[in-house]
Amino acid sequence: MQSNRGHSTNLVGVPTGLLASTAFNAFPVPLHIASACDANRSLFAMLSKAKDPETAAGMFEAYMGTMFDLDDQDRDGRGPARFRASSYLRLLRGWGYEANSPEGAVLKGWVESRFGLFPTFHKAPISDFSPPAWTTYVEEKMSSRFHSNAIQSQLDLLYEFCQWSLAHFHSVGRKHVTLYRGVNNFSEHMLVERVDRTHVVVRLNNLVSFTSERELAESFGDIILEVEAPTVKILFFNSLLPRHALKGEGEFVVIGGDYQAKALHY
Repeated sequence: MQSNRGHSTNLVGVPTGLLASTAFNAFPVPLHIASACDANRSLFAMLSKAKDPETAAGMFEAYMGTMFDLDDQDRDGRGPARFRASSYLRLLRGWGYEANSPEGAVLKGWVESRFGLFPTFHKAPISDFSPPAWTTYVEEKMSSRFHSNAIQSQLDLLYEFCQWSLAHFHSVGRKHVTLYRGVNNFSEHMLVERVDRTHVVVRLNNLVSFTSERELAESFGDIILEVEAPTVKILFFNSLLPRHALKGEGEFVVIGGDYQAKALHY
């Protein structure tokens, strides 16, 4: 799997090999998940009337609550048991606790399904389709606990709303955002190339967390990876919604692949 970074097909219309490459990251093009916007035109018609990001976020939450019957659930993913396993908020909450959780596997599985990218790490490095690491990932991503209430469609809309919000309010006219991730070694992110003493190419997991604050990244490792992440690869960021489980760390949840990075020591 190290040479085969993903499926030959995906739902965003860009070949997976290109999508996973540093060339795409340098010159990104807009991405849309097939049918997600067309099937939810009323959401984007409503969003077009929003004058500020707070109003837009409220419209999105109201739409998701009505469409997927989430109104009885707290906005950070808590709520009655029958709602917890079927909400994008619940998955974000689980990811915030532990990226290698079952919720994390479902999110990585969504990236694999929509963008074609295989995960490279889930509890252990995944280098091929052999057990145990791949088997554990597949079992957890397919768990029936998380595959009710059209959860994949919920995540499709979360991505499309994130892209809409970046384009209209949070990152107008920008194709990249500078992000940081603290690591202690390259066991989770494969080192593809060491360009020089400070520049590397790393193969990031198919979904990975960054922060916009370097000081926060320093709490998570001795090496700080600094990347210019394409905005089209952002699934979620801390100010997208008013209340959620990832609020405390300035977190960005980013679709992976091969990234050029500065490996900075502090």
